Amino acid sequence: MPEDLKDTSRLCLHTITTKPWTLEQCIDGCLRHDIPWITVWREHIEPYGAKEAGRLLRESGLKVASLCRGGFFVSASGRGREDARNENRRIIDEAAEIGAPLVVLVCGADPEVPLPEARQQIVDSIHHIEPHAKAAEVRLAIEPLHPMYADTRSAVVTMDQANNLLLALGSPWVGLAVDVYHVWWDHFLRAEIQRAHESLFAFHVCDWRVPTRDLLNDRTVMGDGCINVPQIRGWMEEFGYRGPIEVEIFSEELWAMDPERLLKRIKNGYLRST
Repeated sequence: MPEDLKDTSRLCLHTITTKPWTLEQCIDGCLRHDIPWITVWREHIEPYGAKEAGRLLRESGLKVASLCRGGFFVSASGRGREDARNENRRIIDEAAEIGAPLVVLVCGADPEVPLPEARQQIVDSIHHIEPHAKAAEVRLAIEPLHPMYADTRSAVVTMDQANNLLLALGSPWVGLAVDVYHVWWDHFLRAEIQRAHESLFAFHVCDWRVPTRDLLNDRTVMGDGCINVPQIRGWMEEFGYRGPIEVEIFSEELWAMDPERLLKRIKNGYLRST
């Protein structure tokens, strides 16, 4: 194996990837397997509280890439939209407490709200919370999701739509999280990555299992599916991305594995396929 392919200095584990573990177990697993970065999901913080979780993370020496996840701004009621904004302000505060410089936004959708209206609600809500994020020095990353999630999870389903939101918002504190699982199929992906360039805040990797048995929780490890992860990583780096490469895998099958075995498989997949 060429020496440069042995470099894991940018490898990052999402705690959702080892979902059965506690935050402490996730931290210990990263340390044992020489994974230097971690992205923390809120469900892994909840049993500890943000202050204690922040202490554990700081003492571990791991670098925190981001907090997942904020968003879910869309609602048929004004009260629902205001509640979502307030919750996202709390999420930003949690990110600051644990030392996460970024909150990933899954922007939300509602079957009762037409998609164009939903996208306007998303712009309006991010506009409202952006000053809070700026004051906390926490960036916000819009993550476009695969179109199959447009019913209840995100009205933002293409890189083009996400880039248009950035244009409307015009803030250096708001950028994109590019997840290969959601965007690999897009014919204009390279052009949209180029269009985003300085706003490329995060890069998530996994693979699309063939055949996919469950549209929510059936992803797989890089190199075991049909996504050309190295090509997309190449485009990200061509247009300036130098941040962590975050392994985010939702899989009932892999969650049932021994997490130690899973981490070894992830590290091998990262070295082989990114």
